[in-house]
Amino acid sequence: MEAQHTIVIADDHPLFRNALFQSVHMAISGANLLEADSLDSLNQILARDAEVDLVLLDLKMPGANGMSGLIALRHQYPTLPIVVISASEEPSVIRQVRAHGAFGFIPKSSDMRALVQSLTQVLDGTPCFPDNLGEDDESESLSNKLATLTPQQYKVLRMLCDGLLNKQIAYDLAVSEATIKAHMTSIFRKLGVKNRTQAVILLQQSNIEL
Repeated sequence: MEAQHTIVIADDHPLFRNALFQSVHMAISGANLLEADSLDSLNQILARDAEVDLVLLDLKMPGANGMSGLIALRHQYPTLPIVVISASEEPSVIRQVRAHGAFGFIPKSSDMRALVQSLTQVLDGTPCFPDNLGEDDESESLSNKLATLTPQQYKVLRMLCDGLLNKQIAYDLAVSEATIKAHMTSIFRKLGVKNRTQAVILLQQSNIEL
């Protein structure tokens, strides 16, 4: 590929970042590569560089856990191509990543050749997900519902599932209890449940990773 691409590698493991660095250079000649070791440092890069063509995102690094980083980025940068690279390779996780708007998913277990092929496909404009993900309509439906939550609602839901009370959630997020109750009402409506107990049970039964 002759075109100049700016790609951000967002992963907190230096060895894996280095492996990705080599793979990207094999796939794209003259790529401009930037590195981030946390969600904060990734946001700093995106805030100052409007020409980023692709983000390679680890699901679990400082500032992000589960789908939270992907959801936040998707809301803030809706047109930015994001490819998740993760060691969590369960089909349910990959389906959830896709439901949350990622452009692709590359397992961390991929060898160098597979990484290069996947990156080439993505930069050619074709989404890249593993084959044979199977069907899980119930989990897919819930993933799509979760994808409608705002980043703040997603934080509230995670804290709710951790057993925190409204008062504790409000304190941690530095907002009023009335704001949390409003978030809860919207969350329950989007998930199709009536209360926090039903929401927690629904998520536990689905085995969806928050």
